[in-house]
Amino acid sequence: MQNAIRNLVKVVVSGMDRIMHFDTAYAHCDIPCGIYDPHQAQVAAHTVLRMDMLIADLAKTNDMGPDTRNKMIRYVTVKEQHAEIVKHEIRVIWGDYIKPEHIQANPQLNQLVFDIMKAASKAKQDTNTESAKDLLVKVEQFAEIFWKTKNVQTKRAKSPYPTGEEIVYPVV
Repeated sequence: MQNAIRNLVKVVVSGMDRIMHFDTAYAHCDIPCGIYDPHQAQVAAHTVLRMDMLIADLAKTNDMGPDTRNKMIRYVTVKEQHAEIVKHEIRVIWGDYIKPEHIQANPQLNQLVFDIMKAASKAKQDTNTESAKDLLVKVEQFAEIFWKTKNVQTKRAKSPYPTGEEIVYPVV
């Protein structure tokens, strides 16, 4: 049913375009708001790491009672969700904000985005804190490059999160 409606809309709009000659609209994103920030990707990467830390702690208890299983399921679910948030946030910035001149000035950027996507997938596949730390490091590198494209200095500071790792902040 939805495909039939979509096809009907396409036919109607195409017909109207032939008669009215609509101008083509161009925008760098779905809604050209100009607001991009890799902070959410960093927070999500910290969450992936923290969930792996909690899973490791839980595994040490050797308790597989219902409460422990429930916690494990919740930790894994949150880890999966936040790895997807990393991928989404990076993909949106890369696809909607990054321009050819950014790639030219930062030739490692495409490879870094690819590596983040792979690292996020790997972080979902296992419960290895080293995989999660690798994801976080890559997202931090992306954050530094992102702010560099906006001519904004950055600083790394110990995050306020229980991961004990750093986070990249813009210096404003």
